[in-house]
Amino acid sequence: MSNRPVFITGGTGYLGQRLAAALLARGHRVRVLSRPQSVARIPPGAEPVIGDALDAASYAAVLTRDDTLVHLVGTPHPSPAKAAEFRRVDLPSIRAAVSAATTARLAHLVYVSVAHPAPVMHAYIEVRKEGESAIANAGQTATVIRPWYVLGPGHWWPVMLVPLYAVCELASSTRATARRLGLVTIGQMVRTLATAVEDPPAPGTIRVVEVPAIRRGLS
Repeated sequence: MSNRPVFITGGTGYLGQRLAAALLARGHRVRVLSRPQSVARIPPGAEPVIGDALDAASYAAVLTRDDTLVHLVGTPHPSPAKAAEFRRVDLPSIRAAVSAATTARLAHLVYVSVAHPAPVMHAYIEVRKEGESAIANAGQTATVIRPWYVLGPGHWWPVMLVPLYAVCELASSTRATARRLGLVTIGQMVRTLATAVEDPPAPGTIRVVEVPAIRRGLS
């Protein structure tokens, strides 16, 4: 493992704080894009970069070709009622990240998308798919990670669905859907993201990581 410079958008959030701390512990240089009022939420040892995740020009100049950009910006607790916010925040932020990455000729972009297709959350899925398309259209070397629901502190209620998942995996007609839309933990997500940073895909390619691989930590 070689130490890598990592730039995180959304690094003051639920997943981002944990990832930043894990990357620091693994010896990487970590910079976190932040609004001024959120700097205190950046883990000790990470470097704050003041900027706006919706405005590529506010941070593109600080990126270097060697950076890995991990994009974690997104609407908290997504639900069908938040469709407008997905288009106001989630989509413009990944488009800004792609623009910044293209300007800097960035080595690697890591994007947390969402598992699809799925029978619910259509507006959220559509926005995340548009984010994936923006990456592909830019020709960016990228890792796209597709969880469905991430279990962790304050996010445990889907555990009650585990028996249902087990039943669905037994039937050939529902097995693929159950696996694609399976539950992952916050620890599995952090490990997968850290491994993605340390083991990028071949230049010019997009690696897609589905739920079964997230559970394995990418391998």
